[in-house]
Amino acid sequence: MKPSHALWARIGLVVVPALWSTNYLIARLADGLIGPHALALGRWLLAGLILLPFVWRPLVQGWPQWRREWRQLLVLGALGMYVCGAWVYVAGHSTSSTNIALIYAITPVTIAAASAWMLHEPLRSTQRWALGLALAGTVFIITRGDWRVLAELRLAPGDFWIMAAAASWTSYSVLLRKWPSALGPAPRLVAIIAGGLVLLVPGAVLEALVQAPTPFSARSAGLVVLAALVPGLLSYVAYSFLQRELGAARTALMLYLAPVYGAVGAWFVLGERLGWYHLVGAAMILPSIALATARTRP
Repeated sequence: MKPSHALWARIGLVVVPALWSTNYLIARLADGLIGPHALALGRWLLAGLILLPFVWRPLVQGWPQWRREWRQLLVLGALGMYVCGAWVYVAGHSTSSTNIALIYAITPVTIAAASAWMLHEPLRSTQRWALGLALAGTVFIITRGDWRVLAELRLAPGDFWIMAAAASWTSYSVLLRKWPSALGPAPRLVAIIAGGLVLLVPGAVLEALVQAPTPFSARSAGLVVLAALVPGLLSYVAYSFLQRELGAARTALMLYLAPVYGAVGAWFVLGERLGWYHLVGAAMILPSIALATARTRP
C-alpha cells in the first residue's frame, strides 16, 4: 500500500461512516413522503447518472474485458442496491430503530468471519479483541447503557427484512473483494448500479400498483438527491477504495461508528438529545478501530 493511500484509507475509516449514517436520518424523514422502492430507485438512478459522465470512457473502452462480469455485476447490484436499499426502508415501517441497529451491529463480525473463510484474510488476536470491544460499544449505545433492554426485545416483521439486508451486506462486502474486475472503483460502481436497477425498476412499479403512490413534493425530491449523493455515491465509492486498501474485514469495522454519527445527526437534525452512553460507546469503539487497523511491524 502506498503511504498516501494508507493515509487516505485511515481518514476514510472515520469519514465514511458519517456519510453512511445519513441514511438512517433519510429513512426516518422519508416515512410518509416517498415509498421505499421509489426512494431506492431514485437514489441509485440519480447516483448512476451523476457518475456516468466521468466514467463512460473506461466503460466503453473496457467493454470487451468487463462484459464477461455481467452475472457478477447483476448479483452485486441485487445485494448492494436492491436488498440493502429498498428492504431497509421497508423494514423501517414495522420495526424499531433499536432492533435495526442491533441486527446490523453483527455485520462486521460476519464479514470478518466470511473474509477469513473465503478470502483467507488473517485476523490477529488484537483485531479479534478490537472487533469484540467495538461490538460491545455499539450495543452499549443502542441499549443506552441498560443491558436489560436486550431481554425486552421482540421480533417484528421488519426485523426479518433487516436480517436479510444484513446477510446481503455481508455477501456484497465479501464478493466485492473476492471477484476481481477489469474496472476501477467508480466505473464498477456504475455497472453495479445498472445491475441493481434491473430489480429496482419492477419493484418500484409493483409498489406503485399495490400502494397508493405518495404525491411528489420538493421535500421528497430533496431526500432522493441527498440519498444519491451522500450515503449513495460518495460512501460506496469510498467503501470500494477502503476494501482494496485494507481488506473486507478491517473495512467492516467502520460500520461500528455509524451509531455514534447517527446519534449526532439525530441531535443536530431532529433535535434528539445526546446521552452519556453515546460518549462511553464512542470511547470503546474509536480505540478499537485504531487498534484493528494499525499496521504491524515486519
